Amino acid sequence: MGARDQGLLAPTGGLTVAPALGPALAAARVPRRTALVDRRVLVVSLLAIVVAGVAAVVAQALVMLIASVTNLAYFGVLSTAAADPAAHRLGAWAVLVPAAGGVVVGLMARFGSAAIRGHGIPEAMEQVLVNDSRIAPRLTWLKPLSAAIAIGTGGPFGAEGPIIATGGALGSLVGQLVRTTGLERRTLLAAGAAAGMAATFGTPASAVLLAVELLLFEFRPRSLVPVAMAAVTAAGVRVAVVGSAPFFAMPDATPPAGAALAAYVAIGTLVGVVSVGVTRAVYAIEDGFERLPLHWMWWPAIGGLAVGGVGLLAPRTLGVGYANISDVLGGHVAGAALGMLCGLKFVSWAIALGSGTSGGTLAPLLTIGGGLGGLLGAALGGLLPAAGVDPRLAALVGMAALFAGASRALLASVVFAFETTRQPLALLPLLGGGTAAYLVSCLTMRNSIMTEKIVRRGLRVPAEYHADFLERVLVRDAASRPVTSVGATSTVAAVRDWLASGAPGTTHQGFPVVDDDGRLAGVITRRDLFGARVDPAATVASLITRAPAVAYEDSSLREAADHMVLERVGRLPVVSRSAPWRAVGMLTRSDLLAAHGRRLAEACERRGRLKPVRDGSGREPVEHAAS
Repeated sequence: MGARDQGLLAPTGGLTVAPALGPALAAARVPRRTALVDRRVLVVSLLAIVVAGVAAVVAQALVMLIASVTNLAYFGVLSTAAADPAAHRLGAWAVLVPAAGGVVVGLMARFGSAAIRGHGIPEAMEQVLVNDSRIAPRLTWLKPLSAAIAIGTGGPFGAEGPIIATGGALGSLVGQLVRTTGLERRTLLAAGAAAGMAATFGTPASAVLLAVELLLFEFRPRSLVPVAMAAVTAAGVRVAVVGSAPFFAMPDATPPAGAALAAYVAIGTLVGVVSVGVTRAVYAIEDGFERLPLHWMWWPAIGGLAVGGVGLLAPRTLGVGYANISDVLGGHVAGAALGMLCGLKFVSWAIALGSGTSGGTLAPLLTIGGGLGGLLGAALGGLLPAAGVDPRLAALVGMAALFAGASRALLASVVFAFETTRQPLALLPLLGGGTAAYLVSCLTMRNSIMTEKIVRRGLRVPAEYHADFLERVLVRDAASRPVTSVGATSTVAAVRDWLASGAPGTTHQGFPVVDDDGRLAGVITRRDLFGARVDPAATVASLITRAPAVAYEDSSLREAADHMVLERVGRLPVVSRSAPWRAVGMLTRSDLLAAHGRRLAEACERRGRLKPVRDGSGREPVEHAAS
């Protein structure tokens, strides 16, 4: 006699529950439909605007603080006016100035916070990944102060790294003071970082892209809107304070012909190789400092001595060096002078950064990449004059390519080079050269200059951002059909006997329960049926204690999976919106795993390893959804 003949199985039914089954089952619990944004996005956006306003003011204050330290350290005057340490008249005594700055930074790191060491972005990434985007409040003043001392005493860094880190710390601080979720704190941290960059260079678009590529680890409206609003706010404050002129002045570029475009791509490729070498050299120097028999507190002083020594040979390597970038892009530095500036800037910066002092990476990378691109452009122009290669445009391509290869922030690098120079005709060469460098970096180096440090600490950093696969698959394409259901009026003893018979469908771990009219009443599991305190004479309906959690056929697997987690269940009856009283399938955790078969098959095909993978859409229909 079959199970249905025994009256144990009932036809599939719906969600309207018979009164005898109790008021607790009057309504099924369904998954929430994923929304792009909600009202909280407005709240977070307003907070991001506030953070951006403060970050923009802090950025201008940091620039003035760096100038003050420079004036005091190299010229002995108290002033916030812009000062170039290369113009000092200290002679050989200038070697000690960066070392003295290194001593102060080392003491601040030792007795204040070790998190001020480095250029700030890897540290912010680490807090996003492991600390729920919580940055210690004291970093909001320790980081900019230490950076001002390091850069003002001749450190070969840009101010943008510390400003980005400070903006991120401000965003995190606001997120801790106001009641926010971890995701909202991450958005505020990224908004503060983007505001810091936009306030420094007036580059809101590239600031948003940098936040997306290095801090957010996602591209969704709920995070993109607040970050974009913060970048716009900070850029607006900068315009009001210093004007809207391009950050780097550059003569208008000429439209690149086909041969010139190919040359710029070749330059990007060569610079991409250099970006790998630069990244490895920086961490090799850092490893060398790790082997010194001295406390790390003294390493910045040693790095400062190297900075001072290089500064005697090439004073232009001291300090921020934004003027150097403008001179390179304007064609005012060329030949041997450009080669010396490029090489010695790298030596000074790599040693200083490896020593663990406080400073940024963007300006040094731009200087080195711009110099290298200018040299390669001049060489190709001499060898192939008919190609029409412009050394100034080649310098711009090299600038973006080195940053793209070292940081893996391709889009931010390309758009940044455009926004800081306002050269629309350079976009095509920038994209070609930057992409070539990015490709070389991805092929030859596993981690970037931004992620190598935190990977060494045992963290895994996302390298690809793509659409959630489960969001792309509907429940109806993964659920198992038809459904083996248990009648609500069946006794526990009868169902136990049926399970012991080994009949089809008895290997399941859970079953939908339906009433005499075929309406879905709930779900029971083997644990429910075989509990020690369960009366064999009781009906199955008496074991149901809550309304069933279900999934719609047109829900995504992501919605269904989230619903399982929230409801703490391992299986969901599947219903349709047109007939919500009838279960048409069963979705379990195993079905969710099986749905990934399609994704794995696509991955195998991309890698040239074709092999069959059974997925939710191509398998044989089964009678039940195994749990």
